[in-house]
Amino acid sequence: MSAVVAKAAEAPETNPAQKLLEVRDLVMHFRVGHGLFGPPGLVRAVDGVSFSLARGETLGLVGESGCGKTTTGRCVLQLENPTAGEVIFEGRNLVGMEQAQLRKLRNRIQVIFQDPYSSLNPRMTVGQIIAEPIAVHGLERDPSAREERVRGLLVRVGLLPQHAHRYPHELSGGQRQRVGVARALAMQPSLIICDEPVSALDVSIQAQIINLLDELQADFGLSYLFVAHDLAVVRHISDRIAVMYLGKIVELASRRDLYEAPAHPYTRALLSAVPIPDPAMEATRERQVLTGEVPSPLNPPSGCVFHPRCPLAIERCKREAPQLRAVGSAHQAACHLV
Repeated sequence: MSAVVAKAAEAPETNPAQKLLEVRDLVMHFRVGHGLFGPPGLVRAVDGVSFSLARGETLGLVGESGCGKTTTGRCVLQLENPTAGEVIFEGRNLVGMEQAQLRKLRNRIQVIFQDPYSSLNPRMTVGQIIAEPIAVHGLERDPSAREERVRGLLVRVGLLPQHAHRYPHELSGGQRQRVGVARALAMQPSLIICDEPVSALDVSIQAQIINLLDELQADFGLSYLFVAHDLAVVRHISDRIAVMYLGKIVELASRRDLYEAPAHPYTRALLSAVPIPDPAMEATRERQVLTGEVPSPLNPPSGCVFHPRCPLAIERCKREAPQLRAVGSAHQAACHLV
């Protein structure tokens, strides 16, 4: 990721007047195990998540696989109906909104999916894939004008106008993901949910896509909720970062604060696992290795969900769940020991 151009400035704490998205106490539980598969259980995929996102800001949402970060993104998109909580977008709560009302806001929130191979219809040309949502939402009714818009979008994401006549299987993985970016951009959104958009790509292509997203954000004032597990990628694109563990946010801070002064033991463990390009520093730095496995969201531990694996856990951690609290300017952590 060395070719990625890092953001020039740190983002200040979200100004209430500039809030584009606010997620309040979001809960998403799934019932599983019926009939022959035993008694029903409850998977606590997301368990009381809150954060906000300003216009033109990128919030990174990171954590291990299964921590609930993708489910959080799907709840923001309303692809899942949350069990509880609110998703306030442009001043309106999307949770429980009628489908007719929600459809009018769909073009304002778009998504870039993780897998560029399965997220594009193989029976449609690239031009048809990008033009379809434009036509469905009535953004451009004239077919010739729509085709011209598609060609302009392809050029803007680094492809050629001729790519409009190709099918997804004729493109590389990086080119397919650029088509996914163009499709999202076609709707003129204010918020894009990026669900691990570069994890399926080669490292050199990852850098190109990250740089493209940065350029588009600067040009169009986009906001990103960037879901990822790769801390190196998140560091380059995010203004603020939220760290999730077992359905909860355990730390929320600016990029600089999180990487220079992580407060939560889980965040420190994640950062210690990120490779350093300098062999000498890599060989001498202190690592924090976690023991055990991530507990099942079917039966999360009492108290702090991280305490079974935390090297600093005390008796209080087993009994009492810590709340996110300020540990510095625009820096919050959910830990009894900070």
